[in-house]
Amino acid sequence: MRFGWSGAALCLAMLGAGPAHAQAPVQPGQYGGGFIEFLMTGGPQGPTRHPAVDGYGGIAPRPAYQAAPRPEPRARLAALPLQPPAEEAGIARAVDPRFARQVVAYDGPGKPGSIVIDTNAKHLFLIQSGGQAIRYGIGVGRPGFVWTGVKTITNKREWPDWIPPAEMLARRPDLPRHMEGGPGNPLGARALYLGTSLYRIHGTNEPHTIGQNVSSGCIRMMNEDVIDLYERTPVGTRVEVL
Repeated sequence: MRFGWSGAALCLAMLGAGPAHAQAPVQPGQYGGGFIEFLMTGGPQGPTRHPAVDGYGGIAPRPAYQAAPRPEPRARLAALPLQPPAEEAGIARAVDPRFARQVVAYDGPGKPGSIVIDTNAKHLFLIQSGGQAIRYGIGVGRPGFVWTGVKTITNKREWPDWIPPAEMLARRPDLPRHMEGGPGNPLGARALYLGTSLYRIHGTNEPHTIGQNVSSGCIRMMNEDVIDLYERTPVGTRVEVL
């Protein structure tokens, strides 16, 4: 005889109906896998249950989010400086050593404590005793603005304001009528006023012009040099311009 499973019998078997008897442990794959095995056993693909948490049971909670480890930061390389524009290249240029402040032997005119300015050599001498002088590099008047003579220091100012004279404004109407003292001021860190004239010995915000004929008659110095001279020379000091 041939025996077969009826549809009803198959359903009863799937639902666990039938005679009660000990059943062998269910082996994985016993029901052929797939959806039927999932119905019969919960299947290896079924959701894992966990004890209740705070009175609620359910599917295992997802693990807490963990950000992917950040890559080690790459070493930052210092950017190479750009080449300065041509018109600014001179600003960063070192002052010519010929115009660096130094003590030199001196046998020229003047007495110790006085100032002698050699406009041709672009040097200012603060005469010392013992045949010596402190020599500073300077910028002087451009062609048509060089002058000679004897003056006296009549006033001194730290970080002086700048008020261009009428003659200069006539030539350069674009100039400001007044500029407060500071690093951007063309008179620089110090100014020593010469007599009642408009001429001064002063610092500059353009140190690259030292050693040149550039001014409207004033004597320019490096800011550090004019500060040094300012501390050494009182009002009343004689200044001879050659």
